[in-house]
Amino acid sequence: MISPGDPDFERQMRIGTLAVTAALGVAALLAGRPRVRAAAEIGPPTPMVVSLEILERGRRRSYQARPPFVLGRASAADVMLKDGEASRRHARFDSRDGVVYVEDLRSRNGTFLNGNKVTEAVEVREGDAIDVGATRVLVTEVRPG
Repeated sequence: MISPGDPDFERQMRIGTLAVTAALGVAALLAGRPRVRAAAEIGPPTPMVVSLEILERGRRRSYQARPPFVLGRASAADVMLKDGEASRRHARFDSRDGVVYVEDLRSRNGTFLNGNKVTEAVEVREGDAIDVGATRVLVTEVRPG
């Protein structure tokens, strides 16, 4: 039997402590990952409705639409932003199989969902905040429609 004064006890305790620390680190890393899903894994298109609150240049406006739609500075964008830090075609909302997601369209300054950089299609839910340049887009509703 190993007791607290035994050198084997201390070695076993160090190994056990390292194993617990590693497991906690992996759990924290996985918990912090955004909800990324490949578009192919999401499935076929399903009609959805997304409601947004757009906060730009000290003003607030609402937007409601069925994806797909594009946010950007271009006049051809579905949601035109008056933000010099936004790209002409900055981000795209789409839906598949009852899931709405946003993806960055290779914008210069990036798209961020809840502070995390969007590098591929990421699921959006009510309450999410999307930063496009200096503009904040709040997702107020996501529902079938």
